[in-house]
Amino acid sequence: MSPTTAALPDKATIPPVSGDSDTDTTDLGSFASTETEEEDIEELAEPFYKYSKKDTSRVFYPICIGEVLNKRYCIEHKLGHGGFATVWLAHDLETGTDVALKIMASGKSGELEVQMQEEIMQSVQDISHLVTYLATFSLSGEDGCDHRVLVFPWRGDCLDTLRVKKMSMATRMSAARQLLEALESLHNAGIVHRDLNDRNCFWGTVPLHHLNRKAKYQLLSRPLKQSISWVDGLWKPGEYVKPLTIPIHLHTDTFYLGDFGLAMKLGNPVVPEQDGRPPTQFCSPERLHKRPPSIACDMWSYLCIFAELYLGFTPFTTMADGGAVTSMVRLLGPLPEDWKGEHIDPEYARDSWYDQDNKPSPDFNLRTQIERMHPDAGTDEWDLVYSILTRGFSYVPEERLTATQLLQDASFKALMDRYC
Repeated sequence: MSPTTAALPDKATIPPVSGDSDTDTTDLGSFASTETEEEDIEELAEPFYKYSKKDTSRVFYPICIGEVLNKRYCIEHKLGHGGFATVWLAHDLETGTDVALKIMASGKSGELEVQMQEEIMQSVQDISHLVTYLATFSLSGEDGCDHRVLVFPWRGDCLDTLRVKKMSMATRMSAARQLLEALESLHNAGIVHRDLNDRNCFWGTVPLHHLNRKAKYQLLSRPLKQSISWVDGLWKPGEYVKPLTIPIHLHTDTFYLGDFGLAMKLGNPVVPEQDGRPPTQFCSPERLHKRPPSIACDMWSYLCIFAELYLGFTPFTTMADGGAVTSMVRLLGPLPEDWKGEHIDPEYARDSWYDQDNKPSPDFNLRTQIERMHPDAGTDEWDLVYSILTRGFSYVPEERLTATQLLQDASFKALMDRYC
């Protein structure tokens, strides 16, 4: 099976050809020359200690713009990073296409992700909205450590709150439906994503492989970078690069789910190399109280993304005193009393979270947030969205709708019919 290439929407235009893609390879970006530029890089790039074996057992592989990996993939820009990998935009010198290279930290996590990619491609019936790999290879790192590299089609930017607000509701609700359909396909194959959050959801991007590097940089910005010079004894040259941002006019309306580094088959044990959960603002409350992962956990995370797409922000902010759980209790009411004492971070937990007299704030609850963000939508639409969110944000996992049930739900279908 292979990814499906969706037709481009009317608003997405392919930039004109500007030179041969095999020429003009001398532009390698620019080094930061001011303190402000250095701060811009540090704010968005991976933690610098990830390149030091003295500071982490899962060290990152140093990369330079213009470097060719596996005698085939020429690094052109930085796409981002995660806890166990950096991700780079590269040009495939054999096929003439642009790809995303996910270069894993040293350790076994890369091998486990390859296994899950194979499982997905073999058992999931519809992978058209899942980011599945094209190829894989290994790089030899420091002291014989291997770094697994996964080659993906380049899909574009991840979901970003600030940019979502600039998009039409039709685009946003279409993304919500596509993501739910992707999740349904995954769940029907008995696979739990376990790390569903906005950083793992991607917009499609118009192809740029016909452009030379200079023309791409005119659209995407030139790489802003620093040499990794602060790591003592760095075994090979590397650069600290600010990730690119893709202009909205280059987005397509196709939406994808990716990053299956923590995904697992239902019933399988969680191995130490895959221990993890979504960021707290996307994590289901039972996972924060040591319950095992389940399809219901993914559905909670999905509703957080649905809310981000509809409201323009994630409902459970980490800025509250006590973090996302405090925000959760303010919006939804107290957590189950029998969860008290079971939080993953006991010193961080608040007794007030479990106080059954602690009711949702009348001025700060789901309904008021819906009405405040969409004052002109009207009562009918407010009712639809409130129905979707309240049933999805149940503290009882068994009460949450599955992906299939939500796709067939009258409120969800009515909301989609309004915009899609």
